[in-house]
Amino acid sequence: MPRLTDDTDEDHALLDEGRRRASRILHGFVDFAFQGNVLEIAFGLILASMFTALVTSFVSDILLPPLSVLLPIHKNLEEKFAVLKPGPHQSADGGYNTLQQAQDDGAVVMAYGFFLSRLLNFMGVGFSLYVLAAVYQYFSRDPIIKRTVKCKYCRKIISEKALRCVNCSSWQDGREDQPQATSLHPHYVPNIAETTP
Repeated sequence: MPRLTDDTDEDHALLDEGRRRASRILHGFVDFAFQGNVLEIAFGLILASMFTALVTSFVSDILLPPLSVLLPIHKNLEEKFAVLKPGPHQSADGGYNTLQQAQDDGAVVMAYGFFLSRLLNFMGVGFSLYVLAAVYQYFSRDPIIKRTVKCKYCRKIISEKALRCVNCSSWQDGREDQPQATSLHPHYVPNIAETTP
């Protein structure tokens, strides 16, 4: 049987082209994955998730129990709830003891203690991140917390260090408030066009 050399050469050329493309995609992915920015972002996300878990534990396990004792709550803050519509098996002697008991009975409840706990947790994480950013900014020259002011003229927010407003391009050092030199002004310097007859 005769062999067709053209088809074989074409098959090899297609296979070589496929290998080149696959190698190019693989090398592109490796270059992207091990680039400095991607690794920094991955490290930052892992660190942020661990930091959030730490602050959550601090708020729910350390901060809220003493707060529940000091305030007249008589329960953990997360267990505070209000029954909006009782369930079919509510006892007549006083209702439900726990949030889980009320939910298992099918009662409609407003779990405001759970919301307040999450709100305190959010505020704790936010404040902790602010403190970390302030400490980082104190020890490095890279500003994380950017101080802003309002432009005197357009009232939009700009950087505190800006010399000119990026929105209306007015000078922030008061140059625009100073009177302009005119021919009646003692410091007036005439143009060349004004002196030629």
